[in-house]
Amino acid sequence: MFEQQPETLQQKVKLLASESIRQDNPSQWFEVLYAEANGDSGQIPWARNTPHPYLQDWLDQNTPQGSGRSALVVGCGLGDDAEALAQQGFQVTAFDISPTAIAWCQKRFPNSQVKYQVADLFALDPAWHHKFDFVFECRNIQALPLKVRSIVMNAIASLLAPGGTLLVITRFRDSDTEPDGPPWPLSDTELAYFQELGLVEIHRDTVPESEDDPIQRLRIEYNREYSHHGS
Repeated sequence: MFEQQPETLQQKVKLLASESIRQDNPSQWFEVLYAEANGDSGQIPWARNTPHPYLQDWLDQNTPQGSGRSALVVGCGLGDDAEALAQQGFQVTAFDISPTAIAWCQKRFPNSQVKYQVADLFALDPAWHHKFDFVFECRNIQALPLKVRSIVMNAIASLLAPGGTLLVITRFRDSDTEPDGPPWPLSDTELAYFQELGLVEIHRDTVPESEDDPIQRLRIEYNREYSHHGS
């Protein structure tokens, strides 16, 4: 977890992110971080080389049948979450803005069924609109500044097919005051925007705080209902 990273790595991330924001290109720092890591996943604060435990727990509890269904992983990093979904039978597309991260995925999983590709959350392929039965968003929204939050959430929601499931893992803050970051935890007011975009919150798990990590985390399941108007 980010809190347990060396102070120097935390500071590097904050500096890279603030420079990106200053240049009005809030996601460009991801490629810099991956490229400068030189293949050392220890230099990527969120990399675990294993599926995210809250995703794995959700899969274990729900055992979704992926066969014949499509899944998309937003900001896939080093690919472990995408591989976990592929093991459930989903046809998985996984994208990251960082070409280095995508090349790293392809090197780690040379025989993977996952379609790894470079893509930008701020300029997604229109062909992906309402295309995916399952969308996994883990800690990307919180890594981007508040002023672009509604744009990012709109982009993510637009990926979900009617009847599809969006699973979100994020840090949570219990006030609307702008937090220090990155990461910038989400508030209830911000999360409610997904419902304005036509998604229904199905289930919310709060991950308990621990003494050494006071940041609260949420795992939220949303659904896009089928339209009765054919739209």
